[in-house]
Amino acid sequence: MKVKPLADRIVVKSFEAEETTHGSIIIPDTAKEKPQKGKIVAVGPGKISDSGSQIAMEVKVGDVVLYGKYSGTEVTIDGEEYLIMRESDVLAVI
Repeated sequence: MKVKPLADRIVVKSFEAEETTHGSIIIPDTAKEKPQKGKIVAVGPGKISDSGSQIAMEVKVGDVVLYGKYSGTEVTIDGEEYLIMRESDVLAVI
């Protein structure tokens, strides 16, 4: 990965949206919802507090996380799509 996030930002590779439902109904591309689960591929050094000390990140590279539906900024790097978001946008680590 050629991208190094700054401060408390992370880079997430989203998992693919499901192609079918539990009842085997095929979902067209236009009706698919954005995935809300992904794997962290890069982590920034952490946020700087008001006193000047660095606050360590709670997530790490390789964690599978859940995040809000409209969280982050979508970017394309080397033909791959990623999300760059703040650590606070992460709802849970799976």
